[in-house]
Amino acid sequence: MDRLKDKVAIVTGSTSGIGIGIAKMYAAEGAKVVICGRREAKGQGVVDEIAAAGGEAWYHFMDITQPESVEALIKDTVEKYGKLDILVNNAANVALKDGNVGELTLEMWDAILQSDLRGTFWATKCALPYIEQNENGGSVINIGSMASCSGDLGSTAYACAKAGVDKFTEYVALQYGKKGIRCNCVRPGLIVTPDNQDKVPDILKNIFLDNIEVARYGSPEDIAGMCVYLGSDESTYVTGQIINVDGGLNSHVPTVAQFRAMASRTW
Repeated sequence: MDRLKDKVAIVTGSTSGIGIGIAKMYAAEGAKVVICGRREAKGQGVVDEIAAAGGEAWYHFMDITQPESVEALIKDTVEKYGKLDILVNNAANVALKDGNVGELTLEMWDAILQSDLRGTFWATKCALPYIEQNENGGSVINIGSMASCSGDLGSTAYACAKAGVDKFTEYVALQYGKKGIRCNCVRPGLIVTPDNQDKVPDILKNIFLDNIEVARYGSPEDIAGMCVYLGSDESTYVTGQIINVDGGLNSHVPTVAQFRAMASRTW
């Protein structure tokens, strides 16, 4: 369990959901993990759980929409641990409501892109000079979304922001690969977490389960496992990739579930 031994990692948005799963697995694999978000009590709770399991973690306040908050996070991390090896851009404001183009206001559009795209850009920009100083470089891992794979009935701004994260991933990989920095994007499928398991209606879960190619929903640990690989030295030849961790949800045409119900292979 030492795949990330001696590495220093920041996991943004690690006071809930997928972020907690990534942070805990990183610590279990030997990384020193910086837990960050706006909820100090929850963040400190994650730190305490990691410490109780024998890992090392530290909480730092961060608001992904405030550039000076992000700058302080990166700077203080390097001051505390002496370096930064891995940045996981997981933070996003999932509480923001979204809709179709006609329903969106300019304020809604700006708020979602500020949180989900600008925040990823700024955290990466602030971290790159420090990661570049490492002899063996390091890794930037962006958490994207299956919303960027194709069009849908709503969540227009969110999908556009996450599509921007996909493209931003490729640009960072291109511009910093020769400096030893890898950048990849993980796109989760339906991930059921302790925070959302009671909020996702059964009818929605069943729609997804019909189309997922394995017999279960995803968990934070599924995303964390991929992030461990991408943060470790095992992935030094992997960069610029957009990786779906979705149980095969986006590997087929959208009519498969319905044709299965008809016992038909075509039509």
